Amino acid sequence: MDEDDRPRAFGDAASRLAAEDLSPYSLAELDARVALLEAEIARVAAHRQAKGDHLSAAAALFGKSPG
Repeated sequence: MDEDDRPRAFGDAASRLAAEDLSPYSLAELDARVALLEAEIARVAAHRQAKGDHLSAAAALFGKSPG
C-alpha cells in the first residue's frame, strides 16, 4: 500500500505539537523548534498559494468560480 493510500492519522501534527509540554526543552532547543516551525509555515503557505493559483487557472479555463 502506498503512503498516500493510507488513511490520515487521527488529529493533525499541529494539534499534537500544540499539546506538547515545552518545559523540558532548553532555550537552544526552543529556538531550533521556532525556526523549524517558521520554515514549515512558509512551506504550507507556498503550497496553499500554489493550490489557489491552480484552482484559479482551472476556473478561468472552465468558467467556474474557484472554491
